[in-house]
Amino acid sequence: MPAPRPPFQTLQLFPLRVPCPPGACICGHAALLESGQGDHRILLLTREEEAKLAERLEQAQTLAELRQLQQRMVDQLGLQLHIAPGRQGTQGLRGLEIELEPMPGLCRKTRKALPEAVRRCMEQRPEIAHALLDEGSLFAGL
Repeated sequence: MPAPRPPFQTLQLFPLRVPCPPGACICGHAALLESGQGDHRILLLTREEEAKLAERLEQAQTLAELRQLQQRMVDQLGLQLHIAPGRQGTQGLRGLEIELEPMPGLCRKTRKALPEAVRRCMEQRPEIAHALLDEGSLFAGL
């Protein structure tokens, strides 16, 4: 008689992010995995991939390239990165609103690291910040 087969298991093609220690983060990694509901793509952003993404954001040369990276983050990970002038007006880079939209599975360190990478990019290339401010201005496109 043949040995019984193990139950069907899904093949994991990509490594998943290692969960944060209990109580250290509010990401909800375990809850997202257990529920089977929601967008699991964020779990593909391992710490190594997060570092690569942060470096990629920091190395953006133009606003168009930064916007393209934003769109790829949405398409591949479901991450919404918002970059916009502040509501109170901007007098420098600190007046820009750069934040990740909260979502289950998104680590608090990632929520901090990616916007900081964008901020460093704009510090290195102020023309990107100027282009961002000109995007919605009265004289945009002239």
